[in-house]
Amino acid sequence: MMKKIIASLLTSLSLGGAMAAGGGVAWDRFPTEKMSDMAALQNGAKLFANYCLNCHGAAFHRFNRLQEIGLTNEQIKDNLMFTTDKVGETMKVAMDAKEAKEWFGATPPDLTLVARSRAAAGQGSGADYLYTLWRSYYRDDSKATGWDNLAFPSIGMPHVLWELQGERKPVFEEREDHGQKVQVFTGRWELVKPGLMSPQQYDSAVGDMVAYLNWMAEPQQKQRFNLGVGVLVFLGIFALFAWRLNAAYWKDVK
Repeated sequence: MMKKIIASLLTSLSLGGAMAAGGGVAWDRFPTEKMSDMAALQNGAKLFANYCLNCHGAAFHRFNRLQEIGLTNEQIKDNLMFTTDKVGETMKVAMDAKEAKEWFGATPPDLTLVARSRAAAGQGSGADYLYTLWRSYYRDDSKATGWDNLAFPSIGMPHVLWELQGERKPVFEEREDHGQKVQVFTGRWELVKPGLMSPQQYDSAVGDMVAYLNWMAEPQQKQRFNLGVGVLVFLGIFALFAWRLNAAYWKDVK
């Protein structure tokens, strides 16, 4: 199962828009305002620890860095730490690596840099891809996991958030393409079984988790951006002074 995930992450994802039953699915826009929302980042960290950290690690990120999104050491220990008892440890996967390889054929990939790696592979901002991925699962009993995904057809990873979202199926319509009839996704979904969250609540929760993954991939992103803006402003002011100084220096030169 995991072999499919890793192989696809390294190769097929660079194709951009994935095809589903003959039709492509466009990436949904990730709500970028969540990146500056501490409550959203904290909830995203909680969702990641509860639903992702069982199989996927974040070996390049330490628990105590969560202080940067407003969590105390006590909150981190009480709510997010299941694989270690030291807040300074990295986010290790709960599953034993040898057992994971034996069960799935390969160790589940680390997710520390997943948002940046998806952007590098051509999935829009990376966050757009992940936001679409977790909102594109549907039941398919023909698959080994019982699930498929419009954004990642034949995905090997099951829908770990299905209890929150519930079950739904995509609505297709028949169209003609080069003389052949194909099923194309209409952009609409039909609810089969409700989950613990409403569709709006689930979309918001997924946005929180993607915001956290985006932050985890580069915690200094906001500071880097602010520093870059400051440097550009300084260079602009310096260029103005240099231009006026140059004009004053040469005005009496014949």
